[in-house]
Amino acid sequence: MSSTFTLDIDRLRPDRDTVLWAGLLFNTELILTIAYLLLSDASVQEFRYLVYPFVWLNVGIWAIVKTKPVANSERDRYVGVAVATGYFLVLAYFGGLLGPGVPHPEHALGWRIAWLPPGWGPAVLYTGGVAKLALMPYKVVGYVALAYLVYATVLDAAGSAISGILGLLSCVSCTWPIVATLVTGVAGSGTAVAVAATEWSYTLGTVVFVVTVGLLYWRPTIGGR
Repeated sequence: MSSTFTLDIDRLRPDRDTVLWAGLLFNTELILTIAYLLLSDASVQEFRYLVYPFVWLNVGIWAIVKTKPVANSERDRYVGVAVATGYFLVLAYFGGLLGPGVPHPEHALGWRIAWLPPGWGPAVLYTGGVAKLALMPYKVVGYVALAYLVYATVLDAAGSAISGILGLLSCVSCTWPIVATLVTGVAGSGTAVAVAATEWSYTLGTVVFVVTVGLLYWRPTIGGR
């Protein structure tokens, strides 16, 4: 059975409505950012950190809107949902959205809102005895988009291993901060390697996220499908 690799350029060509919505979204994000900087006492040393969340949000929203999964059978749909759900939970855990709770009563338990810069926040935080949550908008949208694309890829692959291969690539986007932490612990926080890993973790993670969304969205077809 032969497999073919086809690229559909038309899928990446934006239509008029997409351009209009993109402009509206960009202007809204710009206004929210300016308002936050004017109304809060936050100081920003590097403005690139204000841009990263919007890259995740915009690319993630675009991928979700443009992806139209088609299931050949209910079995394929159930398998796709199971794989995508498990994949999202893995991303959420290693990406810091959820984790084990704090059993010690001296810690503050319950819900709260962290008014971080747009995209980073407003973040919904929860600390409990069993689990804790840190729901930052850009991570929630980004990981949902990746899981949705993996779901679509599983349906498209229909038993092929390609979805698993591409899915592994996207894990890098959520594990760079972990890698930076490990490097810092092993090499020492004062080394050039540790500083570089920490300094550029969000940049590299964002690049890998965008590339992975592109791979999962603009994926090869199997068996000429």
